[in-house]
Amino acid sequence: MKKPSGLGRGLSALIDESVRPGRTEGNSEGVRMIDVARIKPNPSQPRQYFDEQSLDELAASIKERGVLQPILVRDTGNGFELVAGERRWRAAQRVQLHEIPAIVRRFDQEGSAEVALIENIQREDLNAIEEADAYRKLMSDYGHGQEAVGRLIGKSRSHVANLLRLLDLPETVRQMLLRGDISMGHARAIVTTPDPESLAKAIVDGGLSVRQAERLAKEVKPAPAGNHGASSARRGARSVDADLEALERQLGDLIGLRVKVSHGKGGGTVTLHYGSLDQLDLICQRLSGEPI
Repeated sequence: MKKPSGLGRGLSALIDESVRPGRTEGNSEGVRMIDVARIKPNPSQPRQYFDEQSLDELAASIKERGVLQPILVRDTGNGFELVAGERRWRAAQRVQLHEIPAIVRRFDQEGSAEVALIENIQREDLNAIEEADAYRKLMSDYGHGQEAVGRLIGKSRSHVANLLRLLDLPETVRQMLLRGDISMGHARAIVTTPDPESLAKAIVDGGLSVRQAERLAKEVKPAPAGNHGASSARRGARSVDADLEALERQLGDLIGLRVKVSHGKGGGTVTLHYGSLDQLDLICQRLSGEPI
């Protein structure tokens, strides 16, 4: 599937891809080989956890084939600072490469930090907690609201809001999510419970699925005030099966957009809801397998 032209900004609008690999402008910008030792990590890097096995696999690939995609850096005057591509840079160090291909762009420190955040989010490489921290930084450091953050990264405002709520979890639970002990679905199920820390431990000890975690969370949540009989009747009248609702939430977490699943005897449909051309562009990229 060919990506429709003119849709979305993408990262190219932020980093200006007028300089392509193999072409340079002046003495400072373009693609060139840079000493690995002259490159420093970005202090605003949103990624907190680098999987060692994944880095080893990338290093083995780089040793055999080289660095196929240049990293993105900015010139600081006495060296270079990473904007995007820290995994490639770290892997290159592991195989003791002396030089690495890099695109040099003219960013100030603020612009470098903002692009680093957006690039990592769009590549879907971040853990849910890292992604939530990146959203918070875009809002607190650069004045973006939830709606604006959604437009920048091509995801829905509700997805941004759901991720931000995870930052309310206790530190121990956030670390469990960061390490991958529990998933984003697990975390969403327990974030509003009275004791998410105990529930997270029960989820890990019992090897509970997201659906089981949701049932467990409902059992410990206090019942809402009001007419319980009427509430039960409304719940019983809902046409969408609870398992389909859970599937909608899981797909929504994965894609970052609102998902509707309709199922019947003869099959069904999956509907992706987008609110802007940027989000439609993101859907087209993922369906076509193009890089984000």
